Amino acid sequence: MKIEELSALEVSFNQLIESLLIKTTDSEKFTVKLSSERSQFTRLNHARVRQTGYVADGWIELTLMEDQHNSFRQFPFTGNWEVDWQATYQALQDLREELPFLPIDPYLVLPSGNNASREVKSGKLLTTEAVATTVLKLVKDLDFTGLYTGGIVIKAYGDSSGQKHWFATESFTLDYSLFITSGQAFKGTFAGSDWNTEAYCAKINEAKKQLKMLARPAKELPPGHYKTYFAPAATADLLMMLSWGGLSEADIQQGNSALAALWRQEKQLSPVFSVKENFQQGLVPRFNELGEMAPSELYVIEKGMLVNTLVNSRTAKEYEKIANGANSPESLRSPEVGTGNLAFEQIISSLHTGLYVSNLHYLNWSDRHTGRITGMTRYACFWVENGEIIAPIENLRFDETLYHFWGDNLVDMTNFQEFIPEVSTYDGRQLGGSLVPGMLVEDFTYTL
Repeated sequence: MKIEELSALEVSFNQLIESLLIKTTDSEKFTVKLSSERSQFTRLNHARVRQTGYVADGWIELTLMEDQHNSFRQFPFTGNWEVDWQATYQALQDLREELPFLPIDPYLVLPSGNNASREVKSGKLLTTEAVATTVLKLVKDLDFTGLYTGGIVIKAYGDSSGQKHWFATESFTLDYSLFITSGQAFKGTFAGSDWNTEAYCAKINEAKKQLKMLARPAKELPPGHYKTYFAPAATADLLMMLSWGGLSEADIQQGNSALAALWRQEKQLSPVFSVKENFQQGLVPRFNELGEMAPSELYVIEKGMLVNTLVNSRTAKEYEKIANGANSPESLRSPEVGTGNLAFEQIISSLHTGLYVSNLHYLNWSDRHTGRITGMTRYACFWVENGEIIAPIENLRFDETLYHFWGDNLVDMTNFQEFIPEVSTYDGRQLGGSLVPGMLVEDFTYTL
């Protein structure tokens, strides 16, 4: 996207907010959220381009509030002022007609304050013409499958109290897999704001090494308890379960949280384990759906203790708590897990005999109240014996509580972190990801 086009979108959005301030009454309050992108999508299969295209998309969500009633409308945002204002004004009129017939919302939070922010982050992405040749150069003789997405994503907010935020970032993600004839595969991700060919080559060369090991006959293991090393991608999968009935203050209050025993101080996690929201990475907006700014850093688990939950203003109003800028689902947005002392060169020797797990999938709570998670191993997982990788494994299902693998059974975290990007494109390109280390765990439970 050209700078002129980005500026035009911002001008149009600001004009829309100013016009709404004129057209609404003193008793009417409103919020406006914008999500927009200009992205290239290139789908790759068998090391060839299967589909490529450019997406220019955007939508506005207008919420109107009056007398404890509220409702919203969502509609396209084009950047064409006349078209966008016509759609916005029609939505405003429709909401006015609808509000009197809706029930009162006792915990409705009205916009307030005067927060304002503006972040525009430019990057150095591959040109449209260079994506295929650059990505496929090192894998042209391999069964390479993946999706490259790159471009600008915009998130913006404005409301009737005068708050206004604009966040635009230029970034890319490459979500890819390398397959061999046996069906075994290596899965990787590569993301950032500046394409780095040297770093990408290092990723692919590491994948090629693992493909050679994956070519060995797979080992079928019986259910049991195995010492396990979880690579950063697997750690990230486990971490994100805390966004689903874990760190939410509402879930704590309603008895739905997997961390309730930690919150009641009946249990404690390992002092090696710490988690924080770190917005200093600048990968996602700090503002939430009410224009509130989260702290630049917020520890939620520090040295095994639950020191903060994620609290949005609605939850704070209902349970008389203090909000800390959390989003509406009270989920992690820019998480970072602290490092330990395990060096990369020590991973296999420290594991000695057990499982090396690169990826997980199909995660779910099997018993949320005890923090028990189930899921399966997937992609480039190996049996290690006497400090040597012996063979890939057949997929295993696990069922284990976080009070074990992040508690007494946690041996150590690695002294390095990897950024595991959010690669979802459902309803638009998602931003951010997790900054996480790998972790070594004793006696992890595999059931099938």
